[in-house]
Amino acid sequence: MRTRGFEVVSQFLDKEIQLPKRATNHAAGYDFEAAADVVIPSIWQEGLLTGLKALKAKGDSKFLKPVLVPTGIKAYMGDDEFLQLANRSSNPLKRFLVLTNGVGVIDSDYYDNSDNEGHIMFQFTNFGLTDVTIKKGERIGQGIFLPFLKADQDETSALRTGGFGSSNK
Repeated sequence: MRTRGFEVVSQFLDKEIQLPKRATNHAAGYDFEAAADVVIPSIWQEGLLTGLKALKAKGDSKFLKPVLVPTGIKAYMGDDEFLQLANRSSNPLKRFLVLTNGVGVIDSDYYDNSDNEGHIMFQFTNFGLTDVTIKKGERIGQGIFLPFLKADQDETSALRTGGFGSSNK
């Protein structure tokens, strides 16, 4: 019987994707690799003031938006567990890359959803002065399986109907 683990999403089966693994015997996190080369543009690329004006005027600015980095991986786990996504400690220090959402939460019902099969992606913002290129196979973040508790008054009845960001609806 399977308890928790990782699989490659179907669109990446022929792309030589490595399943996440822990680097040492006592590591809590499973290291995730990028499934493709991705450029993370600097927020300073067009000037912060220009970007803020564009964001205010249009409500959108491509260089201030987080960039999703695909992993080609999905995770299965128990109903009372989630996978926490965390940045590598070296990303902000050496590359000025931060996880835009601070920490990612992959719910158990995200696995095999109808929109994207549960494909896990890390979203980054680059606060450095130059663009950063992440290469396929490069370690980009960690995933930690954790249990969670429910309140006595918990009455959630909604079922997941989509993929990335679908529980925001």
